Amino acid sequence: MAEESRGSVVFVLHSHLPWVLGHGRWPHGEAWLYEAAAECYVPLLRMLDRLAAASPGTRLTLGITPVLAESLASPRFREGFAAYLEERRSAADRDRDDFHAAGDPAAERLAAAWSAFYGAARADFETRYGGDLLAGFRRHQDAGTIEVLTSAATHGYLPLLGRDESVDAQVGCGVSSYRRHFGRPPRGIWLPECAYRPAGPWSRPVGPSRSWTRPGLERVLSRHGLRYFFVDTHLVAGGAPLGTYEDRFETGRLDATAPARGLSPNEAHALVLPADAAPVAVFARDPRSSVQVWSADYGYPGDGAYLEFHRKRAPGGLRYWRVTDRRLPLDAKLPYDPAEAAARVRAHADHFTGLVRDTLREHCERTGRPGVVVAPFDTELFGHWWFEGLAWLEAVLRDLRGDVATTTPSEFLEAHPPRSAIRLPEGSWGQGGHHWVWLNDDTRWVWDLVYRAEDAFADALRSSGSGPGSEEDRVLRQLARELLLLESSDWPFLITTVAARDYAGARVRRHFETFERLLAMARRAREGTLPAADLAALAEIEGRDAPFPDVDLGWWAREGGPA
Repeated sequence: MAEESRGSVVFVLHSHLPWVLGHGRWPHGEAWLYEAAAECYVPLLRMLDRLAAASPGTRLTLGITPVLAESLASPRFREGFAAYLEERRSAADRDRDDFHAAGDPAAERLAAAWSAFYGAARADFETRYGGDLLAGFRRHQDAGTIEVLTSAATHGYLPLLGRDESVDAQVGCGVSSYRRHFGRPPRGIWLPECAYRPAGPWSRPVGPSRSWTRPGLERVLSRHGLRYFFVDTHLVAGGAPLGTYEDRFETGRLDATAPARGLSPNEAHALVLPADAAPVAVFARDPRSSVQVWSADYGYPGDGAYLEFHRKRAPGGLRYWRVTDRRLPLDAKLPYDPAEAAARVRAHADHFTGLVRDTLREHCERTGRPGVVVAPFDTELFGHWWFEGLAWLEAVLRDLRGDVATTTPSEFLEAHPPRSAIRLPEGSWGQGGHHWVWLNDDTRWVWDLVYRAEDAFADALRSSGSGPGSEEDRVLRQLARELLLLESSDWPFLITTVAARDYAGARVRRHFETFERLLAMARRAREGTLPAADLAALAEIEGRDAPFPDVDLGWWAREGGPA
């Protein structure tokens, strides 16, 4: 980090999608993964290649959830993605022919651009990156361009999981998956939905009320060798939560408004831990800069010049219109102009870098110390929801040189160790700042199934009498995968936002039904050899729900929760 720097900026891109391979294609299912890879992950790798060559010293922090890493490493993804890219290129070619016949040269040029976009994505995926996107990101981490974060295995919403060993298993699996894919232990973690829970008495919010004292999440992270995580601003500084995904809800919520604490979101803070525990630090989201990207009302992605996400041309589903005005119906949107959008990218990059510099200057003047601006965003925003987002990010990263250092959390902590230890309240970066998005009247049934499965799995492990390599062990390992998949925070989120409510509900029911089917198999395996029908069904399930080949039943060894 440059000595003359008055402060640092930590860009955090959180990459996550649930396990969708083998669970439908369109409109919900595998196409989600292929869209994100085409519009976000491949372009992001290209951007990192350019920055490494032209702007050495630029740093970026990239979260890749374990379940996403497992998806990208799957042979099924590699085969399906290439086919998807060819389908999209062909759709663009058909649009180009239609526009040519209609005498619309501007639209014809856009269709040709889409064809080139998908053709280049396939060529880069298959040739430049050898069909292995994770290897590309690993190469950049090894070169020091990025720092890759882990997360909970399937993005389980940790504060609401019903047993302490379930939390341990989500984190332990995340660490193990990271080591397997990146060849080193992770240093930091993205807590799913930035959701934190301190130590204290707790009872499941659904089902029988049975209380016990739970450890704070920092104890779990410390035990697994993780040294930092991220939270929303209000958990450190107090005040009203910023809220994320606010455009998905009709009204705002202020569930977690807290009194000001006198703590700056522009410094790293240590968590209070026993003397024998390894230290864990927390970074808070910078409110001033983050709102410029996240705000549905005046954030950059809503600018009228940018590509409209929601209007798509049938039957191919490609986009040819601009936002124009968020208040307009989709059929009133104007044609997209790439040159006008590029000009707005430049203006918005200048505005953002000015905000970062102002924030760090004010912090330095107030405290006499260099500060940090933490700007965390979903990776899928850049290129997918906001098509021009990666161009904006690259412009910002190139501009922030000299008096501001782009750095990673580990580099910042090494240069500026936390000056004091704090305790955090409970909360998340979701709407209202607490747990409402994931726990409400529409999702309570999901948590009832999760808690029932967690208890049944604990009983199955206690009752197991077979060793590694046995049929029972094989069934229990798949049972563990189904539990992890059932615990994904995506299902209650999608139910609450109504984005894919039916699909999410069906996934919950399917994983729970599969869990119960496997549970019965485990009992039969304990009593003797499984019949051929069970072995065939088990193989089918293993082929469909295949993340975490190294799943370890020891991850659930730490007991905790209701008796």
